[in-house]
Amino acid sequence: MIVLIQRVSRASVTVNNEVIGSIDKGLLVFLAVQPDDNQIKAKRLAERVAGYRVFNDENGKMNLNVKQAGGDILVVSQFTLAADTNSGMRPSFTSAAKPEFSNDLYQYFCQQLRERGFTVPTGEFAADMKVALLNDGPVTFTLTI
Repeated sequence: MIVLIQRVSRASVTVNNEVIGSIDKGLLVFLAVQPDDNQIKAKRLAERVAGYRVFNDENGKMNLNVKQAGGDILVVSQFTLAADTNSGMRPSFTSAAKPEFSNDLYQYFCQQLRERGFTVPTGEFAADMKVALLNDGPVTFTLTI
């Protein structure tokens, strides 16, 4: 599994001109599932996202996680994070998991975050989505498991 997390002041995801998920301060999480991923990896990655300290404390140091900072988490599936870009001029997606498998783990990952007390608005799996965000920092990290 691969996640790209961005610390945001606000973020939203739109499908067919309708906002289906949005947050103010928090984390925008893009998630890609790979063929060898499983629920154990998804749970561990959710723990890392929820606990990752990317928000500033009173001294301006990144010492607070999203819950401590009073933020929310918006999760969007993005299989293109799993692309193989090592050669050629077109990405290969052979390292991304099949859609049915990916959707199950995507939903499981979101559920793991919900079990940690987050509301977790999401995008729509496999839809043509428009994502808007105001990156705070900018602060962006890639986490893999």
